[in-house]
Amino acid sequence: QVQLVESGGGLVQAGGSLRLSCTASGSIFGITSMGWYRQAPGKQRELVATVTSGGSTNYASPVKGRFTISRDNAKNTVYLQMVSLQPEDTAVYYCIARGWNTYWGQGTQVTVSS
Repeated sequence: QVQLVESGGGLVQAGGSLRLSCTASGSIFGITSMGWYRQAPGKQRELVATVTSGGSTNYASPVKGRFTISRDNAKNTVYLQMVSLQPEDTAVYYCIARGWNTYWGQGTQVTVSS
């Protein structure tokens, strides 16, 4: 009942910035939190950041101070502003929404070159 579509991925040089967007559609009334995970080649999918419906945020330690998660309720969109990107940030980034069920976006590739 919920569709998540990510955008904004691409290729960026180390030290650069990128902003990911995730737009939700469908039955979003019951969603309590949204966030971002990422999966690098050869590694497990890991939490990046989350934001609750009340605005509370949480960040994984590797991205603290560099990434900012935010939301625009009017646009049903969650953003991930990424600055000071490093090659280890290279991964497929997935949007997630949680409520009665867990919903995943299709993923967007972020590649950081040295």
